[in-house]
Amino acid sequence: MTVGSSSDMLPVELTLVLAATRSMGIGRAGTLPWTGLKKEMAYFARVTKRLPSDAHPQALNAVIMGRKTWDSIPPKFRPLKGRLNIVISRSHPDAAPAEGIDYAAEPVKVSSLEKAMEYVSSSASDKVARVFIIGGAQIYGAALQLKEAKRILLTKVISDFECDAFFPLKLFESQGDAIWVKKPKEEFDAWTGEEVPDGIQEENGTEYEFQMWEKI
Repeated sequence: MTVGSSSDMLPVELTLVLAATRSMGIGRAGTLPWTGLKKEMAYFARVTKRLPSDAHPQALNAVIMGRKTWDSIPPKFRPLKGRLNIVISRSHPDAAPAEGIDYAAEPVKVSSLEKAMEYVSSSASDKVARVFIIGGAQIYGAALQLKEAKRILLTKVISDFECDAFFPLKLFESQGDAIWVKKPKEEFDAWTGEEVPDGIQEENGTEYEFQMWEKI
């Protein structure tokens, strides 16, 4: 997979995936504020791995993250299996990533979200299916500025947690020209390819709800 010219670019649709409190808190001290949400984590894994029905069977979904998010993943789970992992850090070289990367063993390292977008956009159409942004706050903020940001898969955490990192968008407030709308369950299920659990879920003493929002 190589980076080509702008004429080679394929359209990319970005889906942001996150769990957030009512105040849109997403982290504390470099990790998640809550623990033990195994079913929620399994949902995240299924949705970010599952290919759309029209994808090439050899394709992978891409998960784009910042270095701190990468560091927060236990080493035994890195890279996230069955997905193309792309890690953004200003310390990474500006040059295009080398060819022949073993996606099962190491991430693609890029210096900016722009470089990550170039990488997934210029690949052959059968190499990358869906593209997910999985954190942290700065990467979410940069992604939200892009026209390609189409969808947010939100795990709304109803229980209260103290946070020091926040998602830079209040979905429930007016966003000027960008209007985010919560989608009905039928559309949510159809896009994810599964029947997403409906209503309030409870796990390890934490209550949460799965939601899908789209920008119109």
